[in-house]
Amino acid sequence: MKRVFLIVLDSVGIGAEPDAAAYGDEGSNTLASAAKSPYFSMPNMRKLGLFNIEGVTCGEAEPHPAGSFARMRESSNGKDTTIGHWEIAGVISEKPLPTYPEGFPKEVLDAFTKATGRGVLCNRPYSGTEVIKDYGQQHILTGDLIVYTSADSVFQIAAHEDVVPVEQLYEYCRAAREILTGEHSVGRVIARPFTGEPGNFVRTVNRHDFSLRPPKATMCDILAQNGYSVIGVGKINDIFAGSGITEFVRTEGNADGIEKTLGYLDREFQGLCFVNLVDYDMLYGHRNDVDGYAKALTAFDRRLPEILARLRDEDLLMITADHGCDPATASTDHSREYTPLLLAGNPVPAGVDLGTRPSFADIGATVLDYFGVSDQTEGTSLLPLLSPH
Repeated sequence: MKRVFLIVLDSVGIGAEPDAAAYGDEGSNTLASAAKSPYFSMPNMRKLGLFNIEGVTCGEAEPHPAGSFARMRESSNGKDTTIGHWEIAGVISEKPLPTYPEGFPKEVLDAFTKATGRGVLCNRPYSGTEVIKDYGQQHILTGDLIVYTSADSVFQIAAHEDVVPVEQLYEYCRAAREILTGEHSVGRVIARPFTGEPGNFVRTVNRHDFSLRPPKATMCDILAQNGYSVIGVGKINDIFAGSGITEFVRTEGNADGIEKTLGYLDREFQGLCFVNLVDYDMLYGHRNDVDGYAKALTAFDRRLPEILARLRDEDLLMITADHGCDPATASTDHSREYTPLLLAGNPVPAGVDLGTRPSFADIGATVLDYFGVSDQTEGTSLLPLLSPH
């Protein structure tokens, strides 16, 4: 019974892409920045070949890697979660999703205010933790919603759970999702609930993403249409707006995501378990916390042997990322970087260097090829390069 476990270490980039300067990300290298921390230790990822990947200069290369490995280049125009995951699943986005460095236009906010019956605060690119610090008290006093964005294609709505119950906030997000179409088709509308008192506001785990549906069939859709399970762990279901996902479970952070993944490793199914571990990006990259980022990578590495030990004879493990978010640069936004790909499991020969691949979409094509499903995506399968000649 074939199974693929595809784990996305959210934002773990491995160096600036050739066009990084056009995105303001020249010199970014998320992994190298984290590796400078005294808390960084990834011996198990090293054994699979992480530090053997082309262009990776941090860490010591493994003489005899247990896995195969590649450096993945993003073909899409963008550097955000949505476009990165879509490309992993086989859809290359030639046109970037819209961003709003000056805030959202009046027609969008007027429609949103009419739909919700509430006013709007902020309407600027802002740090998620700073925006509730600066606007939280005014929100509580007025009931107006805190609307903000970032360098990504996102429309974020923050509200105190005592002022706007979580389910009501989700309804406001659904209303925004219906408004944000056409030229304003942002990648994600994000609910950002928080609690606490002025001076001590805290975001809760009730975040929820309302994503744009992929513009064409992804690896997930194709697998589901062919009768395979497609299990989303973490925010995968949100990223794909449920398209092609046959079962999903949300998580409360990386540790919970790993536990949920271990649970699926012990379950009977045939198909794909698609996992997103978001803490690297959300808690550490966006907050320029180098040591926190390093500790999170080390924590994953310590759990990796448990994942490997549960793999069955026909299981394929793939570990990758969707973009960068260098915690050591002045920017708190995503960075245009190459990403790693590590492949492990009984079907994978040891030590095959797959070089630099032209697109994340090769991952989706490889998954489809492994299940013998006709590939309608934009990638090229890596399996022929892994097969003995």
